[in-house]
Amino acid sequence: MKKLVSLTLALAMTLSLCACNVNINPAGASSAEDGQKSLSSHVTHKITSASFPLCAGEEELGMDMTLYFLDDATDLPYIESKDLQTLLNDALFEAEESGISVSMDTDDSTVTYTRHNKDEKAFDNNIPMTIDFDAETIEFMDFDLFCKKPGSSTLLDMTAMKGFNDAGEPSVFEKVDRGSFDRYGDALILPLSDYGIELVEQDGLYLVPFQTICDFIISAGLGTSVLFNGKSVIIASKLAECENIYYAGDKGERSDALAKYGYGELCLMLDYLYGLKEPHEIEHFANLFHEVGFEQMLQSADPENADKAVYRLITDYLDDGHSQFQGFSYLAGKVDYKAPVGASEYRWEGHHNVYTEAREKAYPDGVPGYEEVGNTAYITFDQFFMDSTDGEKYYEVEDPKDFSDENTIELIMKAHSMITRKDSPIENVVIDLSCNLGGVADTAVFVLAWYLGEASIGMKNTMTGAMCSSTYRADVNRDRKFDEKDGLGDRKLFCLTSPVSFSCGNLVPCIFKESNKVTLLGRTSGGGSCVVQPVSSAWGTSFQISGNKRLSFVMNGAFYDIDRGAEPDYAITAPEEYYDREALTEFINGLY
Repeated sequence: MKKLVSLTLALAMTLSLCACNVNINPAGASSAEDGQKSLSSHVTHKITSASFPLCAGEEELGMDMTLYFLDDATDLPYIESKDLQTLLNDALFEAEESGISVSMDTDDSTVTYTRHNKDEKAFDNNIPMTIDFDAETIEFMDFDLFCKKPGSSTLLDMTAMKGFNDAGEPSVFEKVDRGSFDRYGDALILPLSDYGIELVEQDGLYLVPFQTICDFIISAGLGTSVLFNGKSVIIASKLAECENIYYAGDKGERSDALAKYGYGELCLMLDYLYGLKEPHEIEHFANLFHEVGFEQMLQSADPENADKAVYRLITDYLDDGHSQFQGFSYLAGKVDYKAPVGASEYRWEGHHNVYTEAREKAYPDGVPGYEEVGNTAYITFDQFFMDSTDGEKYYEVEDPKDFSDENTIELIMKAHSMITRKDSPIENVVIDLSCNLGGVADTAVFVLAWYLGEASIGMKNTMTGAMCSSTYRADVNRDRKFDEKDGLGDRKLFCLTSPVSFSCGNLVPCIFKESNKVTLLGRTSGGGSCVVQPVSSAWGTSFQISGNKRLSFVMNGAFYDIDRGAEPDYAITAPEEYYDREALTEFINGLY
């Protein structure tokens, strides 16, 4: 399982209802024909089980997972309570190494899992999750604390790298207590019965639909998705990481049980995990599906039809940049279908083409990652990227000039060494994010800490209401100290933004704007406030959404999300003016 966790984190880096007794009504609430609770708990099921190899991407991990099936519906797996305890301990919380453990207690129709935290504050210990098989609910006293990753310094810590190496020496990041705080969220009850989702207590077994666990524990907890194809259980953040093994599953129609459960689970998952429901004015996704005519497609036995509805949901009605369709279910196979591009994405692609074409004219051989024009240094990168969560790799290179421009942390370390060298002429520093599409949060934190000395980033969980401010410093000069030598002194700091600047490319200028230490040049950045959440449908559609963790900046103690972007201090109207750096340098020098 240790191997599973490390592989999963690495992969994550590069986060229909048929007519029957219970139906999801347009308001998203469940109602039986007589207005009473489903009698599913009184039904005796034929229960079978089978073991499936567990894979991380295309790689089998040498261990099996036991799943259960009801009434010969072999496309709808359940997980048993004891197996869930093992999954929590070994895969999510790394119990052996972290000191975090999960106990399980059974009391008649309820199973309670309690997370025990070693060396945590007293009120962070003994956090329960209760599954009530009679009421058909899953209740978290504190979802964020229950799912908090080992090694996280704050409730919603967004970085994957640890602050220390194995020898206990500081490494890349220092997570600062001062300036960081956690504001805990509300208790969370997932009303499964409202979505027609059945829990089964029978023959001494406590069975929970595996997809429900995957959505709310694995996806929302680990930041990765899980795919089941009838032959394997596959953990991957993107379908592209496991296409060959995934599509080895047998094609066919969905069983009635899967069609019913799959529709309810899709509504449940989106209602709770989609972080932009409010600005999209979506009260319940069942309402939306009913209004736009997707309800029957999502309830049909045909998995291709259901997948096309998911695809069109993303392109036509979410259209938020982070939400993307990745692939059809194994039951449908690889389908040659591409939905029309949404209006927002169409505009964004148009901006991207204009800015990249203007830059290519100015730099036909490619724009350098680091460039000096007179007294001004320009650092340009189109993606916040790092290729490893091992911070020690940055200390193994002797000369920072040998660092790669592709790895953002390496590029910043190289730029810092050039800017602060003896007899450096550099008085102004410009980070060019005009074509930046976003990327890995750790690298955004590193850039912010380099420019600002300390990077304070706010996060809100739209599902629970929890809010968190995390503060970081960065060891830019690699001396394992976090001090003024990691900063840029009294040099003037600038950032170039455009409508293309998205996700982390939007977060960074938003934090710069709030700091009053950095001058923004260009156009308003392109937004993108939610952390990408890899998810899947119960029948195996692979996609991602704007998740329930929304990035914010904190001002006067209040959290403000960044989806509208950061307005520039000085507008640059023509894209070609971004890349005429002689003229831009002259303009910058004329500002003071």
